[in-house]
Amino acid sequence: MSYSIARQRPDPDDEENFISLPVIQFGTEYDPQYGIPYPVVRLSTDGSPQHHRSLSDGDHSSTDSDPEQPNDVSRGEEMARTNAMENHLLPSSDKHLVTWSGPDDPANPLNWSRRKKWVSTLLVSCFTFISPVSSTMVAPALSTMAQEFGIRSEIEQYLLMSIFLLAYALGPFVIGPLSEMYGRVAVLQSANLLYLVFNTVCGFSRSREQMLAFRFLSGLGGSAPQAIGGGVLSDCWRKEERGAATALYSLMPFIGPAVGPIAGGYLTQYLSWRWIFWIVSMADALVQLCAFLFLSETYAPKILAVKKRKMQKVTGNQLLHTEYDSPDRSFGQVLCKNLIRPFRMLFTQPAIQALSLYRGYQYGLMYLVLASFPMVWEGVYSQEKGVASLNYLSLGVGFVIGLQFCGRVIDIVYIRLQKRYNHSGRPEFRIPLMLPGGLLVPVGLFLYGWSAEYKTHWIIPNIGAGIFAIGLIISFQCAQTYVVDAYTRYAASASGAAAFVRTLAGFAFPLFAESLYRRLGLGWGNSLLAFVSLGLGVVAPLLLWYHGEWLRAKSPYCAG
Repeated sequence: MSYSIARQRPDPDDEENFISLPVIQFGTEYDPQYGIPYPVVRLSTDGSPQHHRSLSDGDHSSTDSDPEQPNDVSRGEEMARTNAMENHLLPSSDKHLVTWSGPDDPANPLNWSRRKKWVSTLLVSCFTFISPVSSTMVAPALSTMAQEFGIRSEIEQYLLMSIFLLAYALGPFVIGPLSEMYGRVAVLQSANLLYLVFNTVCGFSRSREQMLAFRFLSGLGGSAPQAIGGGVLSDCWRKEERGAATALYSLMPFIGPAVGPIAGGYLTQYLSWRWIFWIVSMADALVQLCAFLFLSETYAPKILAVKKRKMQKVTGNQLLHTEYDSPDRSFGQVLCKNLIRPFRMLFTQPAIQALSLYRGYQYGLMYLVLASFPMVWEGVYSQEKGVASLNYLSLGVGFVIGLQFCGRVIDIVYIRLQKRYNHSGRPEFRIPLMLPGGLLVPVGLFLYGWSAEYKTHWIIPNIGAGIFAIGLIISFQCAQTYVVDAYTRYAASASGAAAFVRTLAGFAFPLFAESLYRRLGLGWGNSLLAFVSLGLGVVAPLLLWYHGEWLRAKSPYCAG
């Protein structure tokens, strides 16, 4: 029986272990010794080169010309090629190789039912929602906590909130690579247990030192969803269908910080700030239980490794291996290589650097605006904590509107660009929506800042915050999908590298919020931020549209 077999592009560090085959044919033969079918690789007599798409990820980007130049190959030929095997450097013929049983193997997450894919997406999105909630839930309680812990410095007071994000920035550099060694599920659930324990302990803190330490440790565990979530989407959704899933996943890091302070305000006013942590831990425990019952492993190397061990146990053949095994490397070498990868990607991938700067500034703006809300609503508008916290709903509504728009449109735009340029798809096809998103962010900041400066009706600053949120989620989702499309196999490491700059900005921006608005006022303070955002919101999309493929090609390590 002959069939196509999905292959991954080999690791750049392992190319010396592979040989180049121009055109190959795959088949199976029955091994009477072990009682199992094994793959057979034969050279074709036709030596003409072909280009195929990998069925194991379905996402490797073409290295053709700029997106503005149409491809000469017809749409029908291009889509036919995507149903074949990718012709990369392949290991020599090996009857002990364990791989998928065929292109429609149900064990391959890309072949899962849409229901199973959405279950995985929803559970990972719930994890991604929970931890950001606890990052900002304390915002309305900062003054109360500062009084109880004897904190007089404004910077130390904001540090109680933002130190969580410092750990959020560092965690993905370890968690992302570990998920590419041990699988997504085991690492995600283990890290979430760390978050659950220390977030609960935060409610028992008796000093600022204890609070800072426990917040930092909970942030390390809470960073797992943002490090691994992009990899889960890359594992189980093909590039032309992952827009809606990415929209939901991308919404959670924004909707969580917007919703959290609402509950935090009322809990602080009527109960105690300690219940902020305990209630979040209860919700997280429920999500952890659901994930334990319903979340399946999505990482192909991990799934194939489990399959290999089962076959070794049944057949007794210890020579069985997968294409991801590295028998010539020790565990320490593999671990070191995986931990170094995100740093290497951050410092060698210009495309990741450009998007990290863009997303970092936008994410920092969100936390700065969140930090300014008590100043605006409790200070300028003299509202009580509970009522003031309701204004965070404007951000939540904006995020939902942006999600509904971008989630529906991003895949439509992608498919239309595929047809227009007769191409199976490039990461740059995610870029067009970044431009309107980048323009809405400064518009919202201008309206929010100046309406609060002149103390207009309370609905006007809320409208400005909502417009700001719409632009933010559109820009963020396009950038997130670009990274997942461009770095498919190592999407977790790529997402972790990009998230480092983003969350580091989220940690730092609130620390200078009070001094910024005290010196410039709400009007000019937000205007300064808006002008910088306007520049980035125009330059970054145009740069990636015209030169994104060139930027990725500058450093091809791990690039799809």
